[in-house]
Amino acid sequence: MALRLRLATDVDPQFAEQVSPRQLEQSIRRVLTAEGVGGLVEIGLTVTDDDGIRALNREYRGLDAPTDVLSFPLEGGTGEFVTPAGQARQLGDVVISYPRAEAQAGEYGHSRERELAYLAVHGVLHLLGYDHETEADRARMREREEAALHDLPR
Repeated sequence: MALRLRLATDVDPQFAEQVSPRQLEQSIRRVLTAEGVGGLVEIGLTVTDDDGIRALNREYRGLDAPTDVLSFPLEGGTGEFVTPAGQARQLGDVVISYPRAEAQAGEYGHSRERELAYLAVHGVLHLLGYDHETEADRARMREREEAALHDLPR
C-alpha cells in the first residue's frame, strides 16, 4: 500500500526563513517508505527554539536542558493509541530545536539543511520504535538514518 503522509508542520516564526518544510517532508517520506510504512499516516513536526524544547524535555523526560530532537510516539508503549478502522495511523510528534540543529551542523561540518533532515529522520525512527540504548541498537539506527539520507548533500 502506497504511503499517504499528512504532516502537520509548525515552524517557530523566527526560523521560518531558514527552514524548508518541503525538504523535511521529503526526508520523512523517504524514511517511512524505506521502513515499509504504507497507507494514510499522520505525524506532527515542530521546529522550535531551545527554550521550547527545554520545557518539553523537563516536563516529559525530567531533564532540565535543551536537546536536539524529541519524539513522542503514539504506538508501541503502554496505553498505545489504537487507530480506528479507516482512519489515519497516528505515529506521533517530533520536535526539533533549530538552534541545536544549527550548532550541530557546524560541529559536524555539514549543512544546516542536512542536520535538520537528519534530526527529522532520527525522530521518525524513534516513532517507529527504533532506539539507541545499546551499541547494537545505535548501529542499527544509524544505518537506517544513513540509508534515508544517503544522497542528501553534506
